[in-house]
Amino acid sequence: MKINVLEYLKQTLYTMADKIAIIDRKEEITFGDFYNLAQNISTHLIDNFPEYKMPTPIAIALPKSIESLICFAGVLFSGNIYMPLDIKSPKERLESILKNIQPHFVITDKENKEKLKDIFEDEKILLIDDLIKDTKEIKTNYENLIDTDPAYIINTSGSTGTPKGVVVSHRSIIDYIEWILSEEKIRPSNSDVIGNQSPFYFDNSVLDIYLCFFTGVTLVLIPEEKFLFPKELLEYIDEKKINYIFWVPTLLSNVAKNKALENLLPKLDKILFAGEIMPTRDLNYWIKKYPNATFANLYGPTEITVDCTFYVLNRNFRDDEILPIGKSCRNTQILLLDENNKLINVAYQTGEICVRGSSLSLGYYNDIEKTNQSFIQNPIQPHYNEKIYKTGDIGYYNENFELITTGRKDYQIKHNGYRIELGEIETALRDLENIQALCVIYDTKDSEIVLFYESEKELSKADIFTHLKNKLPKYMYPQKLLRVQSMPLNPNGKIDRIALKDMNFKTKEEK
Repeated sequence: MKINVLEYLKQTLYTMADKIAIIDRKEEITFGDFYNLAQNISTHLIDNFPEYKMPTPIAIALPKSIESLICFAGVLFSGNIYMPLDIKSPKERLESILKNIQPHFVITDKENKEKLKDIFEDEKILLIDDLIKDTKEIKTNYENLIDTDPAYIINTSGSTGTPKGVVVSHRSIIDYIEWILSEEKIRPSNSDVIGNQSPFYFDNSVLDIYLCFFTGVTLVLIPEEKFLFPKELLEYIDEKKINYIFWVPTLLSNVAKNKALENLLPKLDKILFAGEIMPTRDLNYWIKKYPNATFANLYGPTEITVDCTFYVLNRNFRDDEILPIGKSCRNTQILLLDENNKLINVAYQTGEICVRGSSLSLGYYNDIEKTNQSFIQNPIQPHYNEKIYKTGDIGYYNENFELITTGRKDYQIKHNGYRIELGEIETALRDLENIQALCVIYDTKDSEIVLFYESEKELSKADIFTHLKNKLPKYMYPQKLLRVQSMPLNPNGKIDRIALKDMNFKTKEEK
């Protein structure tokens, strides 16, 4: 039994040392060269530690690149925990993360070192160029770890404004990737080429990175700017012979709304997505163009190691139907709990999606209190210590007992005495012909449901209300409509709801 993710990388090295492992915008690298450079980094890191005691966070402040991944592997070889940083983040956010996690080192390059000035000790900032230099003797510490030791920390937004550092173990990564490899329809073959979209500080990238390490598939790091121009994106995919993708739905929708597949159809075999609700109308556009491809809807928060449920499409869906998130991944169990923490096992009763299994992360770094609030004792099993994670997502089972998610608990509002799921309003409007993209927020100050939408022409309330007439009760109709040229996206590629709330506030100020 393997207990460390690097054991899989070593296995890949033995059989595929000369195969191209990763391609980025500047270069490509074989598994053999990647492995050697990662071990150089491990050696230099260990030499920098006065005394090694336990796995310690080491931050990586580099652009998405081969060098970043070499650093991840190098930190793991040294027996430590890597933590990707978004180098485009405001200085205040970087400072907040570094203050909370207190990594032992930050690895960066000359170009980005200046951004760390005044927010991290200069003597603890290491340059990648120094760390990849050849060494006389290779040193590693990963052999001393067990599978429940941490591998990485990914920072997610916190309700208090301070990002939460989610700590994920080797065992959880192994569990996740072994599940994918056990599913024939989404398992990659050695000849596949994965096209990475997700930034490394976003957990969807874990699938891309570790399928590469575990199986020897080639990983292409698609340049971020390609996603702004669907035509260039498809040309790049075609040029690099990418056939396996795992993206956030907003970016798949962007290709659909621009009808980009009319002129070029790269040879895609497996199309996976997760991170937000996939508009069925946009998915149907992709399915029409790729009738023989495998499509899969994955779901899960960062706290349970990327994904805990999946649904491989096996039937047709109308444009106005909600796509299921399906069933539990292997060695994971979903508990749908009502407001009294009672198990829901009937169709169409909503509850909070909770998760149990070795997929659960180790909690939040330097925040035991917050960890204990979200990772609670299993309420339906009181006899021994067993943690479940409360996702904060609301869902229900359909008639096929497939899980459907309707949105965040945070997006559940009380309006005029009625409890309303904002995600339900979004779903009801997604098949409206003239809308390319949409998002619904709630203005608590003015008690208004606000619809933001992308459309070539202005829509009236009459247009919206007519479409909703047989779908929703009138108390769920949006009171305010705001047309935008394009939806603001956060660094992960999802619709940025905070930015929309700011836009709504500014429209009121201007009046």
